[in-house]
Amino acid sequence: MKKIGIITSGGDCGGLNGVVKGAAQMANALGITPYVIPNGYAGLYNLVEFDKLTALTPERADDIDANLAGSEAGHSRVKVKKIEDANKYDRIRDGMKKFGIDGLVISGGDDSGSVMVDLFEQGIKCVHAPKTMDLDLQTYSVGADSTINKIGQYIEELKTTAWTHNRVLVLEVFGRYAGHTAFRGGVAADADAVLIPEIPSDFDVLYKHCKERLFSRILRSDVQAGAYMIVVAEGLRNVDGSEIVDESAGIDSFGHKKLAGAGKYAVQELTKRFKADPQIKDLMKKSKMYVEKINEIPEIRAVAPGHLVRCGQSSAYDVCFGKEAGAAAVLLLKQGIVGVTIVGIDGKKVRYMESKKAIEQRHVDLDQVAVYEAMGTCFGRVPPAIAPTFEKAEGRIARHL
Repeated sequence: MKKIGIITSGGDCGGLNGVVKGAAQMANALGITPYVIPNGYAGLYNLVEFDKLTALTPERADDIDANLAGSEAGHSRVKVKKIEDANKYDRIRDGMKKFGIDGLVISGGDDSGSVMVDLFEQGIKCVHAPKTMDLDLQTYSVGADSTINKIGQYIEELKTTAWTHNRVLVLEVFGRYAGHTAFRGGVAADADAVLIPEIPSDFDVLYKHCKERLFSRILRSDVQAGAYMIVVAEGLRNVDGSEIVDESAGIDSFGHKKLAGAGKYAVQELTKRFKADPQIKDLMKKSKMYVEKINEIPEIRAVAPGHLVRCGQSSAYDVCFGKEAGAAAVLLLKQGIVGVTIVGIDGKKVRYMESKKAIEQRHVDLDQVAVYEAMGTCFGRVPPAIAPTFEKAEGRIARHL
């Protein structure tokens, strides 16, 4: 193992530059030359066309700001298996041979990880550094902590406008199949309701919670001020379990349909219920807010920060984990251990697991949700009764989110 390539793929997020820098620094320390393969799997497929690659020498690696989100190596969303080229794997091998690259450090999520498994099964040596802000891999994944912190920050900041106007405010965030970041960011910032894909949303339950809490706040306030904050994962599901998708938009290279706006859908469902509720007129009058034909129901608005939750600065946790994951990937390549995903570095122990298992989707633990439901947060369902058990922890507890 004399030369390695570093690839980042899929969506950008916090901590990725930590992976790139950590891999480069460990490679240099071991006498291995690390190269950036630009633009994800598109760059890998076109590697044979490059005239030169950038070596991350100690001096060049020093120029990488590990605290910045995004990736020095660039990204693309390309599923190699779907490339209509019968010689695609030979083309990739030829590109690696051209530059003498013996193995790859690949940082990506479940989609990118599935491509990494495909490459490994084609005999290409690679190790996976887990990356996805959705936090839905079996391991911790770079980017999750940064995104959770940003979601929490945006909720706190949006409260100022929501309380000023007595609004119901819906914040739509990423999370198509798993709602980890909506869940964690929402409860951290005291959102009143969190809607996640794991729990089909009953808008009658949400509306009852919203109405009671919003007007309770307004009526007990000495300045008639109140608000209600909702966090919605983009993969919101109806009470019948159906996704809200744009059927006319087609699918991406990984077979995903385009989602159609969970935040706006939530606004529409709540607005319908406010308009149909005969008690709302009296509550608006009691709150001194009612103006006929102008201000008859509470105002509801949706905000979608979109890519703001994945850009800018990384959290310190993601930078540290990213550096450790990048470094660990190089150590495994040097040892000849490939086709695996980094779990973490625990002291001197490099922990890893088979990538096929690591990229299996992990959903929000509904028992954990029930704890917050018992404390008053609405998750769009009637809260189940909880019956906790108690267990004394022994020894060291593994880090996790």
